[in-house]
Amino acid sequence: MIKRTLSATSRFAPLLRAGLIAGVVVAAVAYPLVAVGGLGAKKGADAFNNMPNQLNVKPPAQTSYVYAADGKTLLTMFYEEHRKYVPIADMSPYIQQAIVASEDQRFYEHNGVDPKGIARAFVANHQSDGVQQGASTLTMQYVRMAQRDGATTPLEVQQATEQTSARKLREMRLALAVEKQYSKQEILERYLNSAYFGHRAYGIYAASEVFFSKSPKDLSLVEAATLAGLVKAPTEYDPATQDKLAATARRNYVLDNMQKMGYLSPQDNAATKQLPIQLNLSTPANDCISVPKNLNSWGFFCDYLKAWWVEQTAFGDNASMREDNLRRGGYKIVTSLDPNIQNIAETNVMAKEKASSKFAHGLVVVQPGTGLVKAMAVNRVYSLDQTKNGTHSDPAKAAKIKGNYPNTVVPLLGGGDMPGYQAGSTFKMFTMLAALDAGMPLSTAFDSPQRLVSQYLGEGPGSCGGRWCPSNASGAMTGRHAMWSGFGKSVNTYFVQLEQKVGADKAVRMAERLGLTWRTDVDQMMAKPPRSKTWGAFTLGVSDVTPLEMAGAYATVAADGVFCEPLPVTSIQSPDGKQVTWKNPNGDVVDVAKPRCRQEVTPDVARAAADAARCPTGGKAQTGSCQEWSTAPSVTPTVGRPVGGKTGTTDSTRSAWFVGFTRELAAASFIADPDNPFNAVGDAQSQKPIDSAAQTLRDALKGQPIQNFPAPSPAIVK
Repeated sequence: MIKRTLSATSRFAPLLRAGLIAGVVVAAVAYPLVAVGGLGAKKGADAFNNMPNQLNVKPPAQTSYVYAADGKTLLTMFYEEHRKYVPIADMSPYIQQAIVASEDQRFYEHNGVDPKGIARAFVANHQSDGVQQGASTLTMQYVRMAQRDGATTPLEVQQATEQTSARKLREMRLALAVEKQYSKQEILERYLNSAYFGHRAYGIYAASEVFFSKSPKDLSLVEAATLAGLVKAPTEYDPATQDKLAATARRNYVLDNMQKMGYLSPQDNAATKQLPIQLNLSTPANDCISVPKNLNSWGFFCDYLKAWWVEQTAFGDNASMREDNLRRGGYKIVTSLDPNIQNIAETNVMAKEKASSKFAHGLVVVQPGTGLVKAMAVNRVYSLDQTKNGTHSDPAKAAKIKGNYPNTVVPLLGGGDMPGYQAGSTFKMFTMLAALDAGMPLSTAFDSPQRLVSQYLGEGPGSCGGRWCPSNASGAMTGRHAMWSGFGKSVNTYFVQLEQKVGADKAVRMAERLGLTWRTDVDQMMAKPPRSKTWGAFTLGVSDVTPLEMAGAYATVAADGVFCEPLPVTSIQSPDGKQVTWKNPNGDVVDVAKPRCRQEVTPDVARAAADAARCPTGGKAQTGSCQEWSTAPSVTPTVGRPVGGKTGTTDSTRSAWFVGFTRELAAASFIADPDNPFNAVGDAQSQKPIDSAAQTLRDALKGQPIQNFPAPSPAIVK
């Protein structure tokens, strides 16, 4: 009989306990409201019982980590609140014990609300006639943090953190529910991943990294006690900015509590108190400006990654949502950036033009068949600090505007809103591809005079009788040419005639098919039909374009006509380890990091263009004659394998280009003045892009098997 009575009592104990807690909660915490507002105890209890009893936990913001293609080299991180969620199994037992000893010594005894703590708070609140103590358990604190982290409006943030009895009552009600939903260890894990430790470190992973430059599982006893002591008042007890006296006293308080709870022996406690707080501070990288300085221009690739990210519908409905997702989503982003190729590209670029030069010299490397961007190098430092920059190269602006050298965050290589640079005769590739695509063979020939009266209208310099009259760079180019020698010698009057035959609008459309976009008002106006039919100068590269676009376009030729959108990532994982997907234009749900490729021209057209592109590099075409000389004869001997490419210069050599490709890689290199496009780099500079691209292809492919370009069919030759 006695046993039965005890059993019945034990079954009703939780319910009885909850009822007692509810009554004490209303009396203790709501005491000031009852006294001032004349509320009855019953009304207070009813209000408590009518509060929400289900905590809607949203995933807390987590840091996104960005790695190079090797998956090991950390480029940077993105975060608003630096946090990385870690399971409790990866946390030192010391930090688990220390946080309980510091914040809630009866954590393992109560059901989310601590009656003893409430009684203590009741006395304090009654004596002060206000809310001086709230008796917050560790579970209640977690509820508050979960509501704070899940807030989406300023009002929700205020409601989650305001110092009111109503908030405290709401937390208690939810804490009771949380204790039923999760085990003590799960609550402790969630708490330690949510708590704020100061220095923008949210959660124990970030705190361990910021204060001690180590992971949570490696925290020592003294380190764990120090961190646990910060939660109550991160600024007041901050050992990094204060004199450490307050932090040491707080740490010792935590150690004493650990001894009381049986976690420490008196001897260990005493010995640990004698140890100083030894910090190993680190400032976690955040955003592209935090890419390590020794990596020089890697920040420009990072900036391109951001520009790409905000265009991806997989990460939100608009650019603002997508960037917010990047900073809060906790992604592991493995980029396409190859550290070896990037270092090679930087070395070759910097050897040609110093960072202190007014002229920007840069290089982009893309992998044909995937579009993966392997390197983006430029003779600049990605930095916001422009206090020591040189003057603007335009004399009229030099006194008012700093130049963009050596420090800048302007997207000089592509991927942003900068229009780029005129690319000169590299655009002849689009005219040749359009002609081949229209059925004209490589043997299509024209008598090419030194100066040509074209069918296009023109005024001012370069016109004659109301017509546009382009000339060749040298009288030695005069003669009859087919595509091989016309491309190899960069014969302007040949390509204008080829453009006239195929249609200038077809050349413009071909460039668009291969990824070019028009950013200036003039280019956008001229590219639109029917105006594009009159854009005769297009084939000579008067439009602005970026190295990123040109590398991607020429990579199409190397890949047998398969155009792949330039892509800065190889893998994007959400915090649960799953690959992020998106719905592509075909309606298929695919990996967001999957190459986005399409067959833009036939393999035969691409192979024919690649055969002609052997001529400018000092190589030999497989199916025709390059004639005696070319514009970049050093490229083939330098690269040491089959390579195609094209030089490009603008009027007065205001910019100089070379775009080269093998079967494995495509590289676009330029030199120009981004501050003043009218500031000519000069003929002497035109060799630098040629050498940088050729040397980068050579060094990046060292030791790899040599691949030849497939020969085009006889039908497309003649």
